[in-house]
Amino acid sequence: MRVAKLPASPESLRERFGPHPAYIPPGGWRDESENPAERLVKTHCCFCGQQCGIQLKVRGNQVIGFEPWEEFPFNHGMLCPKGVKRYLQGGHPDRLLEPLLRTTDGFRAASWDEALEFTARRLREIQGRYGKDAVAIYGGASLISEKSYLLGKFARVALGTRHIDYNGRLCMVSAGTAYKLAFGVDRSPLPWNDIEKAEVVLVAGANVAECAPITTDYLWRLRDAGGKLIVVDPRMTPICRNADLYLPVRPGTDLALYMGLLHVVLREGLENREFISGHTSGFETVAESVRAWDPRTVAEKTGVPPEAIERAAHMFAGAKRAIAMHARGVEHQSKGVENCLALINLCLATGNIGREGAGCTMITGQGNGQGGREHGQKCDQLPGQRSIADPEARAHTARVWGISPQEIPQAGYTAVEIMEAIHRGEIKALLSCCFNPLVSLPDANFTREALERLEFFGVVDFFLSETAQHADVVLAGSLQEEEEGIGCSAEGRVIHIRKAVEPPGNAKADSWIYCELAKRLGRGEFFAFRTTREIYDELREASRGGHADYYGITYEKIDERMGVFWPCPTLEHAGTPRLFEDGRSFHADGKHRFVATEWRESGDPVAPDYPIYLTTGRVVSQYLSGTQTRRIGGLLEQYPNPLLEIHPRLAQQYGIADGDWVRVSSRRWAITLQAMVVKTIRPDTVFIPYHWPGDRSANLLTHRTLDPRSKIPEYKVSACRLEKAPGRPEWAAREGRG
Repeated sequence: MRVAKLPASPESLRERFGPHPAYIPPGGWRDESENPAERLVKTHCCFCGQQCGIQLKVRGNQVIGFEPWEEFPFNHGMLCPKGVKRYLQGGHPDRLLEPLLRTTDGFRAASWDEALEFTARRLREIQGRYGKDAVAIYGGASLISEKSYLLGKFARVALGTRHIDYNGRLCMVSAGTAYKLAFGVDRSPLPWNDIEKAEVVLVAGANVAECAPITTDYLWRLRDAGGKLIVVDPRMTPICRNADLYLPVRPGTDLALYMGLLHVVLREGLENREFISGHTSGFETVAESVRAWDPRTVAEKTGVPPEAIERAAHMFAGAKRAIAMHARGVEHQSKGVENCLALINLCLATGNIGREGAGCTMITGQGNGQGGREHGQKCDQLPGQRSIADPEARAHTARVWGISPQEIPQAGYTAVEIMEAIHRGEIKALLSCCFNPLVSLPDANFTREALERLEFFGVVDFFLSETAQHADVVLAGSLQEEEEGIGCSAEGRVIHIRKAVEPPGNAKADSWIYCELAKRLGRGEFFAFRTTREIYDELREASRGGHADYYGITYEKIDERMGVFWPCPTLEHAGTPRLFEDGRSFHADGKHRFVATEWRESGDPVAPDYPIYLTTGRVVSQYLSGTQTRRIGGLLEQYPNPLLEIHPRLAQQYGIADGDWVRVSSRRWAITLQAMVVKTIRPDTVFIPYHWPGDRSANLLTHRTLDPRSKIPEYKVSACRLEKAPGRPEWAAREGRG
């Protein structure tokens, strides 16, 4: 097995500080020999797509705490548990402080010259033997936009490979694909302060309270102002406590529900004909497509009572201003694009687009999930959200890069497809930046097998993730606060990530690493950046004229306005908080497009031998694959291991009590977890959070079925079976649990 671990030596951080991943020394990590003067650095949280404002407290070269940034207009100083604890990463004993090279019995420390020369040599050798596309790049959606841009350019100019994608493929691409089809652009059309101005908000497949906690405050303000809240989810997540109507949809049947809502709207004549005729196309086709989805038919498919469907449709269509908000519960399906389109169709039919307090919007999950997909690390896009297949886009980008359009490769594989190509031997080398696919991709055993087949695997990261343990070289990179840059929040607000400290030890800034690699690959003249500001200046020019036009956005302008919404085409432009206010979409004809949706079954259907629905998701104290949050004691203690949420009726059927060990089996694997018996989940469904590795990993159970357009995996719908386990599993015995 291709796994290398840190050596057990006196110099090893694990040897010095112990193996506990949540270790925090008393008083935090600080170097008292540095300048004792403390300073506050206004920046943003490194976790979810809300990108809350925060002030990091810095002493010398160490982040030692935080203060609220009450003036920042999105969160007004409020933070979730992850934001409160984010500052503890920089001095963690697991922090990578120097490059590591794989040996026969572990990793050894290496100089930067040695590690970079080795990496460049192996990439050249593999491309020389198998061709340029034998190498792939993985990026991360939490990277600042400058790094995302740099990675896209690095893949296409330094390596000449068409295969680059990012872990945002596991997050927002179904929404982005749907919004491009309907509106011609991939962005939330409205700012978050529109939420409280709506009369009705429908929250679909979004555990807002745990995955986007500050958004909960906006929904509370909606309720305080007299607005109504509808929640669609297989689980009664905490936001349901404030809901006027809860629709307990069966996993994987959301599309039927949303087509049923539109059916009722059209049957009752509640559509906005003036808006439809003046600003849309394709309505008649969609109207015909929902004709068969009456409430009783929908109820049989979804498990939502017909009267609840009727009520929800009347509430939404009867409001003067209504918003549909959606997240991974809707998008993590093999019908993810269709689910989003059906919600957009509902908003278009009722005229809820381009007005204050009205619209359809996506709740971005990852830190820079919006900005991370706009400027080139997504396999089918060039900077400015331009299509890589568009000759004009290729020509513009080539001019900025100083190459010919023919030198820009065509679109390559998506994230899961890259792993499949590795598995079958088509891709031989992978360079990955801040992506932990062994935990985050579906069907984890398949991913492990693929990693073991690579001829070369390089990783850039700041912790040794589970995936990085399979690497040939690990290049010690930077945390968010160790490079200046920008991000883009869930609402489309471009924000300024200020540099607070330098990378510790012999770690380096990610942007430096890729520029140095480009030099060693003989393409240094295209990567002569001395600072991330220089990278951003080129990004602004590369995005100029695109849908995601950042040309008019500077660091100083962001600071002055506390964020600028794109598109912002000139330095004098104020930005665009709300899209479509002039009634026009980004399509050439200016029309919003209704797009017909077609029902199909899940890729892993329930059956007599696997009769229970399995769905996965987040908990409030953890983030994505847990590489960062599982190392922070205050967060790990809140939810130290994954639990199996199960309804009392289903638990009784299997003789399971709260706290019992349960074996959960899918068509791919089985894991054993403790039961948490709750009344807040459908009786035909179980839930497992996905933040843990190894034999606690929910993604050992999930399947690799992809949405055919967005290529997002179907995490939210798998089939499983349950049995009471005879005792605790090995991992629990090792940790002394149960």
